[in-house]
Amino acid sequence: MTALTHSMLEFIAVRDHRVMHRVNNWRAPHWIRVWALCATRGGDGWLWYIMLAAVMLFGGDLRWPAIATCVTAAVAGIGLFVGLKRTAKRRRPCAIAAHCWATLLPPDQFSFPSGHTITAFAVAAPLSLFYPSLMVGLFFCAISIGISRILLGMHFLSDVLAGCAVGSALGYTCYLLYV
Repeated sequence: MTALTHSMLEFIAVRDHRVMHRVNNWRAPHWIRVWALCATRGGDGWLWYIMLAAVMLFGGDLRWPAIATCVTAAVAGIGLFVGLKRTAKRRRPCAIAAHCWATLLPPDQFSFPSGHTITAFAVAAPLSLFYPSLMVGLFFCAISIGISRILLGMHFLSDVLAGCAVGSALGYTCYLLYV
């Protein structure tokens, strides 16, 4: 690893830990706690299954390419984040410092990148291209999932930003394949 790469990663880690400590010590209002838990649970997959079922029922002529695009992007995202987590082996914030109110158990031991966020954006990005009128709602869901992962101590900010970038790129690339 070059000195520049090491310096850049240290720069990111210092800021990630600063955000982590602020979030871990913040006693969020009850409605934010509920929203974060609901968003994270939605990101477990069932929200996207419901959306794809709705597309299947009401999606018109674009339903099959839209579903194929989302499924391809999500599956590619899962494969990618599993490989990246095994390579990076970054510890989760909840494994480093206690959180003042969140007690969720992480789905695995590694943090980078956020798989929930990759999947959320891998589905939201192409669906919003197929159905532009749904864009605000889709991205509200995807962004909520990403933010919830930080608020619940599951991920660092950089994990979520990387997940957003990777998921969006996968979603857009798969959209180009099916259009």
